[in-house]
Amino acid sequence: MLEALRHFQLSFMIFLSGCCGVLAILAYATRVLSKDRRNALVNMEIGAMLLLISDYLAYRYRGSIGETAFWMVRICNFLVYFLINYVIFSFNRYLVDLLKNEGRQEKIPILLVISKKLFYISVLFIIISQFTGVYYTFDEYNRYHRGPGFELCYMIPLVMSLFQIITIVRYRKCLEKRNYVLLMMFSILPYIASIVQVFAYGFSLTNITIVGNVVVVYIFEIFNLNRAVERANKLEIEYLKAEQRRIRRMFEQTAGALVSAIDAKDPYTHGHSIRVAAYARMIAREAGKSNEECDEIYYSALLHDIGKIGIDDLIINKSGKLSKDEFASIKLHTIIGDKILESIHDSEFLSIGAKYHHERYDGKGYPNGLAGEDIPEAARIIAIADAYDAMTSTRSYRGPMKQELVREEFVKGSGTQFDPNFVEIMIKLIDQDTEFHMHENAKTDLENVI
Repeated sequence: MLEALRHFQLSFMIFLSGCCGVLAILAYATRVLSKDRRNALVNMEIGAMLLLISDYLAYRYRGSIGETAFWMVRICNFLVYFLINYVIFSFNRYLVDLLKNEGRQEKIPILLVISKKLFYISVLFIIISQFTGVYYTFDEYNRYHRGPGFELCYMIPLVMSLFQIITIVRYRKCLEKRNYVLLMMFSILPYIASIVQVFAYGFSLTNITIVGNVVVVYIFEIFNLNRAVERANKLEIEYLKAEQRRIRRMFEQTAGALVSAIDAKDPYTHGHSIRVAAYARMIAREAGKSNEECDEIYYSALLHDIGKIGIDDLIINKSGKLSKDEFASIKLHTIIGDKILESIHDSEFLSIGAKYHHERYDGKGYPNGLAGEDIPEAARIIAIADAYDAMTSTRSYRGPMKQELVREEFVKGSGTQFDPNFVEIMIKLIDQDTEFHMHENAKTDLENVI
């Protein structure tokens, strides 16, 4: 079996080196990573790619005779020994950045500092071995042979990895469970491969294991990035929802303050705007409108009488019949209300109720004398809600009308004063309200109906 693995390992090396090259490009292009982590990943992938290419060429030229083979086996074997340490050194940099950012560690752990220094020592020993043959030698056929200090070439990278393992275990509580497992795997598997390598001469198990780990590190990093992006998106959505709720509360409070200002002008119409808004929403809901449309109609109805702020209090509070000039003045509240609300460009629907709630279906209303479906739909709904509350509430000149009389008035006004379709819905609501919840003094009951 070992011979079969040796036979296919060169093809596997080429495949893995290609993967590392592609991942190096992807890592370099991943700008959401910190600069140090991106550089560490790129160096790991490039180092792993060159490691396998060098190992591959060393095997290809081993036993060949000629000047090319002479230099190739020496250069490639030097690179193999150097790049094993370089990949572990790059992983050391990756680990430092991970502990700094995810682990919130301000200082670099001392063992990682020592591991970094061991890398430079290992490079020095590799250079020395080229002249002493302590790590390896070559015969006249350019064949590789282990030297008397062969074990030393594995000792330094294994010690570097050991220091990394100890650091990972020591700071495991600062790391996510997935990251902890990955880091331990990266550090421990080369140990196992190195032990097997001692007895499997001619098979680059250690190198392949290191490179495989490098590929897995990048894949895990992508998973971590995806989770980070998902968390960021979730937080952003939660923030936007909270901001929308805040804006909505502010809008409701502002609208409530305006309604209070309107109600303060006429004690007989206190609560009128809120009730009209509630009735309008009920009609809109029965008509099959969406929640968003119901809300728009509600707020438009809530502010339908805002123009009365600009009308003289003496005219609004007059108990007797209004003169022609006074009635002309009171009719101006639709124009004034439209002027007040039309400047709110993001909520243009607000001004519809204020301007058109006194238009009649037969075209005899004001201010524009619109008829039928030329009147905005929301205004046709608000006109019915406004009329219902006016008839069922106390006024300076009369008390509230009974529901059966109110029902008759809507029947009479269907198709003339009011839109017959929405009148039909209003009559249905009246017939369903057998306990008369919809009246001026039943706020709690009205909220239950809504």
